[in-house]
Amino acid sequence: MPVWLREYSWRQTGSAVYLSLPLRGVRVSPANIFCTEQYLKVSIPPFLFEAFLYAPIDETNSTAKIGNGIIFFTLYKKEVAMWDSLTLTNASKEKLQYLRQNAVLKAHEKAKEETEAKKVTKGEHKKYALEATMKLEEAERKRIEDLKEKERQKITKELELWKKQQKDTEKQNRVQKEEQLHQEVGQLKEKKKEKMNKARVPEEETSKMRLKPTKGHASGSMFSEDLKEEQLPAPRSAATIKINFTSRVFPTPLRESCVAEEEEWLRKQAEARRTLSADLSELEDLKEEEKNPDWLKDKGNKMFATGNYLAAVNAYNLAVRLNNKLPELYLNRAACHLKLRNFHKAIEDSSKALELLTPPVPDNENARVKAYVRRGTAFCQLELYTEGLQDYEAALKIDPKNKTIEKDAEKIRHLIQGTTQES
Repeated sequence: MPVWLREYSWRQTGSAVYLSLPLRGVRVSPANIFCTEQYLKVSIPPFLFEAFLYAPIDETNSTAKIGNGIIFFTLYKKEVAMWDSLTLTNASKEKLQYLRQNAVLKAHEKAKEETEAKKVTKGEHKKYALEATMKLEEAERKRIEDLKEKERQKITKELELWKKQQKDTEKQNRVQKEEQLHQEVGQLKEKKKEKMNKARVPEEETSKMRLKPTKGHASGSMFSEDLKEEQLPAPRSAATIKINFTSRVFPTPLRESCVAEEEEWLRKQAEARRTLSADLSELEDLKEEEKNPDWLKDKGNKMFATGNYLAAVNAYNLAVRLNNKLPELYLNRAACHLKLRNFHKAIEDSSKALELLTPPVPDNENARVKAYVRRGTAFCQLELYTEGLQDYEAALKIDPKNKTIEKDAEKIRHLIQGTTQES
């Protein structure tokens, strides 16, 4: 048999009801609380609290704060009015049973609608992410092809210019060789004439009879033979030189200093392609901008600002699938989990953000402070005050001038002292 909780206190205004329910000695979580328009239930076996409210409330905006063994409800009325009592009086068992069953039925219907909405939103987010990724890849591929085409045209022009210069050089060399050959032939003729003049006999008459035929025969034969002996070889024929270039992904020449950067870029591209191909069927309907992690992060930030935390979490989830190396995604998702009271997930995301925010440098100080504070807040909500205090002190080491963090850390110290004294 459950133990009914009868001790509570309440007060009201025209628009809200404030209910305080003491529950000392037991651990309470949001899963123990069930609230609809006109039905409120707190079930912590063996304890049970049940209230059929006097008038309907706005269960969406109503809140429940748990701390120090007390649940403090803030219930906003749908209509501004003063209630005669907190619960219905003189109501029959049949009516109470009807209200209870109706509350459970509405809760199931609402949960079903939220599940369907989540599926639709998840599908839309996947579609957007896939389209954005495909558009980015297409733009990158086109950019690389344009760079290759420009480089090819540049090399082709340089090769044609080099061929023209080679032809001009060969033509100039050929002309110079011909001129040199003519000069050598002229010099050879002059030498032969000098030799012939030295070989003449002093007697003029006898030399005329013998030298005339000898002169003609000898000069002609000797000159032709010498010319044949002294002839230079013909110029070499022109040829085409083929140049082959090593194929590369990048349009720039290979440099040893850039090998590590290029390999890192190729590794990241391969990892991104594997991530997309692993779930391509789910992302094929997304728009191009929805495949961009930065676009998804901005969308999640806007949803968080409007209070739509579940949609923001979905946006961050898809962005993490596309790029799991951005600490801002985990940091923002941790903030959403805090709002949704998913404290364990908030701790995981904050820890992952701290892992990515390495090495600690001045540029990531603010992000590290947020990660420590959000993880410390989640620990405190789980009543792990020692771990929460450690994170707040780590944040204070980074930003010692932050008065807000200092005040929160002091509150946690008081809570730890109070818990120790009670023990």
